[in-house]
Amino acid sequence: MSFELVELPALSRFTVDRREQLRGDAERIAQLWPKARVLTVDGQGRTLVADRGTRLVDRPAVEFGDEPPDDAVLLGERDGVAYWAVPVAGDETEVAAPAGRVWARPELTDEPQWLDLRTCGALLDDTGAGLFTSAVALFHWHRSARFCAVCGGAQESVKSGWARVCSRCGREEYPRTDAAVICLVHDGADRVLLARGEGWPAGRYSVLAGFVEAGESLEACVAREVEEEVGVEVGEIRYLGSQPWPFPRSLMIGFQAVADPAVPLRLADGEIAQARWVSRADVRQALEAPGSVPDLLLAPGASIAYRMIQSWALAG
Repeated sequence: MSFELVELPALSRFTVDRREQLRGDAERIAQLWPKARVLTVDGQGRTLVADRGTRLVDRPAVEFGDEPPDDAVLLGERDGVAYWAVPVAGDETEVAAPAGRVWARPELTDEPQWLDLRTCGALLDDTGAGLFTSAVALFHWHRSARFCAVCGGAQESVKSGWARVCSRCGREEYPRTDAAVICLVHDGADRVLLARGEGWPAGRYSVLAGFVEAGESLEACVAREVEEEVGVEVGEIRYLGSQPWPFPRSLMIGFQAVADPAVPLRLADGEIAQARWVSRADVRQALEAPGSVPDLLLAPGASIAYRMIQSWALAG
């Protein structure tokens, strides 16, 4: 049994024109700036969102000056409106979020509140999800690329935030993307293999994933990662779809594969805490009523893992 994604993953949605030519067109940027809209993003990757996580709160560009600030990034244009993002310091937002991944989700309100992409990515409309995802990815990159990898000189943002140039040797650098595979392994019938990573909350399960190594194809990576993490061989590897995952700079490339549930699982020490085969009926119930199936909390809606699990559950 094979299946396809029922919808685009939440963070794969994008509606604005992000062609490279606009980023270096100073005249066009100047024309668009007076009517542009600007997102503010803090150091924790959060922006202001209202209406219970469904609407980005942007601001008129003119509030930031007569032209884009040096640290602004151009996200794209739609219907004659340019969308930008600017970073803000922690003291301009509410109490800073704790470092590291936070599993508990804040209570959503109608009033504007600072939310991260994991919390609201699946709740935003297509435009909002795409803008926020791009902004988070770009600011992660800018924070980690302050110095030239060749000579160590300080780098400055150019091309509307889509490149950095070294002030010493002139080398240009562009945003990095790390390829990672994510694979839903099933038995070809009505069971799916789910795993819980070390450090995850009790009962939290998802599909298997890992980074692509140098000189490795995507399909080879799928086979290697599944064998390394749970000790089973897979076949019938098929592409499903992809999604940016800017934590900090991954592109998740989704696959499905088939394995034999009779093969004993061998878990990667220090990486996989638990793994088990789960029936389609239990997965459907866990999706429809989170928390209703004991010891089975599934991936959140902003992740491609959620869309993969949902699509498999509906395919039978």
